[in-house]
Order: sequence, then C-alpha cells, then structure tokens
Amino acid sequence: MKIPQVLLVEVQHAPGQLAKMLTEIASLELTVEGLEAQSRTQDKTIWELTLEIDPGQEAAVEAAVERSGIARVVGTSDRAFSRHIGGKIDVRSTVQFDDLKTLRDVYTPGVARVCLAIQRDPSLAEKYTAIKRTVGIVTNGTAILGLGDIGPVAGMPVMEGKSALFQEFGAVSAVPILTTHKRAEDIVSLVKGIAPTFGAIQLEDIAAPECFEIENRLRECLDIPVLHDDQHGTAVVVLAALLRGETIAGFDLRASKIGQVGLGAAGMGIARLLLRYGVPEVLGADLSDDAMTRFEAFGGVRSTLRGVMQNAEIIIATTGAPGLIKPEMIREGQTIFALSNPEPEIEPTLALEQGARFAADGKNINNVLAFPGLFRGALDAGASEFNDDMLFAAARAIAEAAATGGETGLIPSPLCRRTHAMVAAYVKESALAT
Repeated sequence: MKIPQVLLVEVQHAPGQLAKMLTEIASLELTVEGLEAQSRTQDKTIWELTLEIDPGQEAAVEAAVERSGIARVVGTSDRAFSRHIGGKIDVRSTVQFDDLKTLRDVYTPGVARVCLAIQRDPSLAEKYTAIKRTVGIVTNGTAILGLGDIGPVAGMPVMEGKSALFQEFGAVSAVPILTTHKRAEDIVSLVKGIAPTFGAIQLEDIAAPECFEIENRLRECLDIPVLHDDQHGTAVVVLAALLRGETIAGFDLRASKIGQVGLGAAGMGIARLLLRYGVPEVLGADLSDDAMTRFEAFGGVRSTLRGVMQNAEIIIATTGAPGLIKPEMIREGQTIFALSNPEPEIEPTLALEQGARFAADGKNINNVLAFPGLFRGALDAGASEFNDDMLFAAARAIAEAAATGGETGLIPSPLCRRTHAMVAAYVKESALAT
C-alpha cells in the first residue's frame, strides 16, 4: 500500500536546481503529488514535497535528493496526522447562553413545556429538535476503505471525516456510531434501538455479505431513510460519470455492455443500479461463488476477469487488489474505472496509454459527491426511504453539474458546493414525486 510522504527539502535557489532534484526523484519512478514553497532565503528555498511511496522506500527517496548535489532533506511534515489531532468534529450549541432567562428557556424549567408538547404531538419533534437534520453513521469497522477489518475504533477517523463532510457540504449533523457487533441481527437490533435519535441512517464500511442483510432488514423495519453508502453512494457517482461520458463521447449507456470486477458492497451496488437504470447486460467476476450467485439473482451475468476484459466496453473494478488489471488486458476504446482505494487495479494514466477512452480511479470517482446531497434532499423532503429514482436523480445532478460548470472531466470537483446543492435539490424533487 502506497503512503503519502511529505518531505521538507532545501534546494539551492538558482535556475534549474529544483528541476535537477526532481529528476533524481523521477529516477525512482515516483510521481510528485504536491510541491509548495514554504520559505526562502537569498540562496535557498525550503520546499514541501509530497510523494506517494511504498513502505520502506523513505531512505531511497532521501538518497535521491542528496544525490542531486544541490538539495537535502531537512525534515518531514505530516499534514494528515496534524489535521487529526483532537479529532475532526465536535458538538456545538445553536443557542448562546448569555443570561439566566435563556438558560431557563432552553433547559429547566422551560424545556419541560416543549417535551410535553412533543409527547402530545410527536410530529413537533421535527420543528423543536435536531432529529430531522441529524444522521447516524453506523460502522463495525469490518471493511474500512481498502484496509479491511481493522475494527471500529481504528475506523473512527473515517467516520469523523464523513461527519465533517456531511456538515460542510450538506448542512447535516452526522454522529458516528461505533459498534463491536459483527452479526447482522445484533447490528439491526442496535440501530433499531437508537433510530429515534436520527432523521436517517447511513451504514458505513460494514463488510459483505452482512451489509446486504443489515440494510434490507433496517429498511423494512424503520420509517426513516437507510442507505449503505459503500453500495449506493459509490454507484451514484459511477452512474454520473458514465452519463457525462455519454455526452462527451457520444456512446449510449443503455446499449453498452459493462463489466464489474469485484462483487463486494461497492461492486454489487454499482451493478444493481446500472441494471435498474437500463443497462442491458452487466458481466461480473469475483472469487466468491456466493457473491456470484447473489449477483446473478438480480440479473447479472457470471463471467471471469478475462471474460470481462475481453467482452465489455466499460470496466468497473472494486476488488481492493492493486495492479490486478494488467496493461495488456486493456482494449482500444474501453472505459476503465479502477476504483479501489488507496491503490487502484490499474493507474488511469497507464490505462489511457494502452488506448482506453476514459480512465479514472477512486480518488476521482468518490462518493463524497453523492452522500451529503442525497441525505440533505431526503431529509428536506421528509422521505421515509431511499429509492432508485432518488439515486438516479443524484447521478443526473452530478453529471449536469459537470456539464454546466465548465468541468473538462467526467465529474465535478468534490469541493464544488454548487454540485452538492444540485444533488440535494434533485433528490428532494424526486422524493416528493415518488
């Protein structure tokens, strides 16, 4: 697994010197992910150099810098750890306590009147509590990113990140819920018990096949929207990218043969949504026979990696296996989405070199474009569930945001607030119509 390494490098301040140092870095077949000047004296500049390297490669990188003869490593900077100190979220009051009158209104005795009013008319909870704008993010840590079963506490930084993104791009308060339960029935029981706290539930990083049963059972027994983001959030952004690709390249998605490599949560969600959208055939490949059987049950066609690569025009890979797709497997004109994080099945640049029409990885096709607006729209509409029409609406919003926002790629930047607002609006409209 590649890791980001941030070096502070002192380079002589003269024409060509920075390029000379970077040439030595390139000799290690590394790509510079970021380069930013930090400080400068009359004859030297300190640069912050970000690389993605394999564990144990640090010494080779430092040696390459020194070999240039005009630069040296003077330290490291770990932005990721620095930004996690103390956690990434907190709970803040919407009321300022400047006097006793406010305290008595908001807490005792005034709060008792509000409690009794809600007891008489439970619908008032939407107006007088935060429930309608609060989402529970539930995980047991069994499928964190591409890291696998690392446990709920080790997965907390991911949940905090989700929570921060909910607030930033959807104005939704999201609360991480960590559980050590692994059996589906135990997680269902837990979520049912805490559901009154929330306007919706997001299931996150729960391994297959338990995730499918958990989501289905919670959707049956709860009257609030439930969404397993690893399945449906990723599927929405994949569909959006393909809709945008239709416009750019002029192909017909509903006449295309798609191959799905990897049938875990994300792969199954992608295949299911594309079939529901009207794609005529999705070929699937996975090492698990149980996964293949589940895939066939909703209309997928059993295949192999070789069969998928030879017969599908659009390849989507979600296997968690870096380098699985070899360059020689790529056929001219294919679309390749290698979505495993942190390392893809094939690097997009390599796929393009082999003749792919479009290529993207999980850094680009990222569910952060979907989930804040999906939940904001569902909550605003007072929806009791997520349905396929709402997912299609979210995908259309993302594709249209890219088309009308001056974007040159398949999807817009995840930092584009206009996109998130469009997703929320389209989802709300769809929820109210269905």
